[in-house]
Amino acid sequence: MIGDRFGVPAALFSLKCLAAAMLALFVAYSIGLERPYWAFLTSYIVAQPMAGAVISKAVFRAIGTLVGAIFAVAIVPPLVNAPELLVLAMASWLALCVFVSLLDRTPRGYMFVLAGYTACLIVFPDVDTPQTIFTVAALRVQEILIGIACGSLIHGVVLPGSITGVLLARVESMLRDAERWTRDAIATEPVAGLDAERRRLAQDVTELHQMSIHLPFDISRLAPRVRTVRALQDQLSMLLPLGAAAEDRLAQLKAANDGTVPAQVETLIADVRLWLDTPVSDNLARADNAQRLIDRCVAMEPAATPDMGWADMMRLSLYARLATLIAVHRDCRDLYDQMVTHSRAAVTPRVAELLEGRRNRELHRDYASAARAAFSAFVTIALGCTIWILSGWKDGGSAVMLAGVFLALFAAVDNPLAPLKGFMIGTVAASALGALYGYAIMPRLDGFGQLALAYSPALLLLGAMMASPRWMGIALPTLLGLGSPVLLSDHYINAFASYANGAVAQIIGIWFAILMAGLLQSAGVERAIRRTLRAGWADIANRATLMSPPDVRGWINRMLDRIALLAPRLAATRADSGKPLYDALRDLRTGVAIGELRQLRLDLPAQEGAPLAAVLGGVSRHYRGLDPDAPAAADPSLLHDIDSAIADLSANPRLFVRRDSVLGLVSLRRNLFPDADAYRRIAA
Repeated sequence: MIGDRFGVPAALFSLKCLAAAMLALFVAYSIGLERPYWAFLTSYIVAQPMAGAVISKAVFRAIGTLVGAIFAVAIVPPLVNAPELLVLAMASWLALCVFVSLLDRTPRGYMFVLAGYTACLIVFPDVDTPQTIFTVAALRVQEILIGIACGSLIHGVVLPGSITGVLLARVESMLRDAERWTRDAIATEPVAGLDAERRRLAQDVTELHQMSIHLPFDISRLAPRVRTVRALQDQLSMLLPLGAAAEDRLAQLKAANDGTVPAQVETLIADVRLWLDTPVSDNLARADNAQRLIDRCVAMEPAATPDMGWADMMRLSLYARLATLIAVHRDCRDLYDQMVTHSRAAVTPRVAELLEGRRNRELHRDYASAARAAFSAFVTIALGCTIWILSGWKDGGSAVMLAGVFLALFAAVDNPLAPLKGFMIGTVAASALGALYGYAIMPRLDGFGQLALAYSPALLLLGAMMASPRWMGIALPTLLGLGSPVLLSDHYINAFASYANGAVAQIIGIWFAILMAGLLQSAGVERAIRRTLRAGWADIANRATLMSPPDVRGWINRMLDRIALLAPRLAATRADSGKPLYDALRDLRTGVAIGELRQLRLDLPAQEGAPLAAVLGGVSRHYRGLDPDAPAAADPSLLHDIDSAIADLSANPRLFVRRDSVLGLVSLRRNLFPDADAYRRIAA
């Protein structure tokens, strides 16, 4: 692991960071900018190993910087004589930007955070000279854009890493993982480690979404279209509920058959597992093999009749879910073929169908958490400015500015205290290192070349540390202090008092951010888990009673995103993560069954759909009343309503109604009442 973090890739990344920083400094010095520090620091902030990620981050940062500067220029002149209103405006602006960024939950959200704290960077240090606010804003924008341009140029041109290559490699790995998980899920004997594989698949789908944000900015001409990635996400997201349903039905059949799997079922399962274990590259052969397996599943389905027994219902559900599962795996492989092809034409007619009408992935949005973080940012700015004004401390604006910046940066973290403490360590180290450079080394330097040589050893080490997530939280604040505006200005000034005041302001700003985060954002991981569970339950309760066509894929995407959020949070609590995650997967399958029953209810006349209305209403009441700390079992009356609906609808004269109702209601019954006795027809 150490070699991976600090080997050749980390060294190359550090060298490119150094080159970008020195180029940004050289350009800023050459055109006479007042504070080249911002160009220097920005080149490190936008640095990413992948060229597409660098360019996308650069675009987002440029937009955020411009928007923040425009707000600063617009707000200061009319409110400069009313400091209380100016403080409220700045606090509200930062809070709004934090709120929107947390709802976005993609790399694009950084743009909103940046718009918020750029205004702080411009306004607070120069609020005493409002007549120069436009000049200051223009200079900050120029300095930051130079850093963005230099960072993008070096990382995007010099031995660039393509996000496309990384994406395709990850997708291939994800497909192998998904096929292995499905093989394990439908194995006739239990397979250890299945829960971990479920978690990995949910996190893979979320990771794929995050990576796809950078695709439009990638330099590779072979980059797949984003809608192809979106279609693949949709298909991958179907695997969890389908695989889990097939696993459950197989276990039920085995239990009903004295612990053995019926011979014809075992043969079919073995053939499906062999097909998954030996994927073929030719999509026509793949489609033929998949279709033969699907046809076998359809042929083996027992007919849905009024006197259908529980074992036949399990067989019907198993074969139906298995057929869909095979089709989804085939579609995933076809979409991967589409991603690696050089042609825009669909590789198969099915891919053309899957690409039609693709849209953004549905994500979980935690409004309560976003509002809490926004309120924290607002109070931090408002209270910090009040203390600054009352104290009369000249450098207090820098402390308030940094406190707002740090809270905005770590607003999305469940426990912001940990990274803030890392920043405190880095800032203290930077203060000592900066003093060494500024007042022992730099007075002996002559010219830009010597400055670059003197800075290179420290920058190479810090750049390598930035390549490791473990050390980045210390490396970045150290860079922030090493490139202090007092040190990297348009000309060298031996002003130790100014440097010391600035260092003290940085430390106090971070300390104040830690204090405010502890007071206002200490909800902790446990509350985040509860909010995520409640959001899923509220979603199910609302979906159960809607009278509109269900968006099953949107629901699955949202729930998979919640599962991906829950897994690391549960791990962080060091609690038994299996049961809560299993419950979330059960809720995912429940939502899918609700979607099937809702669609059937819409297809039926009101009188025929009345049993479904009673069931869906009971499901809604059950999920609305759940408590995360003590979730209650579903009411037995709901089980009675489900069995009554099975009895009524299995006697419907239309075959599709009998089949679809049995599939949906049996799924709902198994999800909500897994320990209930086998279904027996209720006498009329």
